[in-house]
Amino acid sequence: MSFLQSLKAMFSPSPRLDLASIAPRVQAGEILLVDVREPDEWAGGVGEHAHLLPMSDLRGPRAQWRSFLQQAKGREVFVYCASGMRSARVAQLLATEGVTATNAGGIGDLASAGWPIVPPRR
Repeated sequence: MSFLQSLKAMFSPSPRLDLASIAPRVQAGEILLVDVREPDEWAGGVGEHAHLLPMSDLRGPRAQWRSFLQQAKGREVFVYCASGMRSARVAQLLATEGVTATNAGGIGDLASAGWPIVPPRR
């Protein structure tokens, strides 16, 4: 993919997802939901059932991402962040590694769709 194609993919509006419709598949473990915000951002709440995996670790040592990526093989991954920008980059990076990844937007999109926002699990 060329640089211009990458920019276009990053900044093109993604189709609106019906996040509420994927809830049963997330609960069943068919779809993995990932919060790619940084740990200090999780204090305000995270999407229920979300794996908490910061983007910085994916682009760095992958201490947390390594085992998750093994677990994700053959399953869809929906990623979200604060606004949808970081999750777009993560979805694109995961796709280049063979993971079926979808940008779910920002945590506000989850909340607007009625997704439960809960305290982070530590």
